[in-house]
Amino acid sequence: MEVVRLRKVSKRYGRREILDGVDLHLNAGELVALIGANGSGKSTVLRLMVGLSRPSAGSVQRDARVVGYVPDVFASHDRLSASAYLTHLGRIRGLSTSAARDRGLELLDRLALAGGADTPMRKLSKGNAQKVALAQALLDPPQLLVLDEPWSGLDANAHSTLRELLTEAAGQGAAVAFTEHSAETVRTTATRVCEITNGRLTTTEQQLSLTEVSLVPGSDIDWTLQPDVLDVRRQDGHVTLTLPTGRHDAALLTALNHGWSVTTVRRVR
Repeated sequence: MEVVRLRKVSKRYGRREILDGVDLHLNAGELVALIGANGSGKSTVLRLMVGLSRPSAGSVQRDARVVGYVPDVFASHDRLSASAYLTHLGRIRGLSTSAARDRGLELLDRLALAGGADTPMRKLSKGNAQKVALAQALLDPPQLLVLDEPWSGLDANAHSTLRELLTEAAGQGAAVAFTEHSAETVRTTATRVCEITNGRLTTTEQQLSLTEVSLVPGSDIDWTLQPDVLDVRRQDGHVTLTLPTGRHDAALLTALNHGWSVTTVRRVR
């Protein structure tokens, strides 16, 4: 299902043209990376996707009730603690106080916020402020999740956790778009890559390689909760997992440790 589409979108600020005739769509369950040099227009595309900016020409269609957004700069100078801030945002978005607090604490725990959830936001480092920014975008499961350089400032452990969170969001049906400069991060996270050069979309269908792993079940495993698993299919007594190529070794090890048998491992597009 198509969640957002940009049709021949252009964007100008005064005489400066930022985007020129961009056509781009995101489907539910996709992880789309936008790459390009600084100033190429990536952040502008993200702001258009979530409705924070309007096109000078063309149109943006969005079919998402819940939108999560992580900006490239997150203001954290606030007297609230990280937990209180997330609870407040959750209430604004329609969650109960307890649901917002519990979800916020869960996300901060997974991201390993230094100092704990009661740390005042104004005392957070850039990397820890980024963890709060990520948590606020995921409080209510989004149908569209848009992140501008979300790995910036994060420690190594949080890098892996963020990849897991994005994969989980896509597995739950969200369309996910993010910008990132690291080719390795893009390769191991995205299912599609779009390159923007001087305001133009130059690559629209660069599909990253995926791997399908076919297994005969052993003891029970909930594969939907396993990192990097993009899709799970069951047929004729077999379970077939779809994962990004290069990220399937952990799934194979999990399967073998639980008495599963591997029948085939093959690359797909």
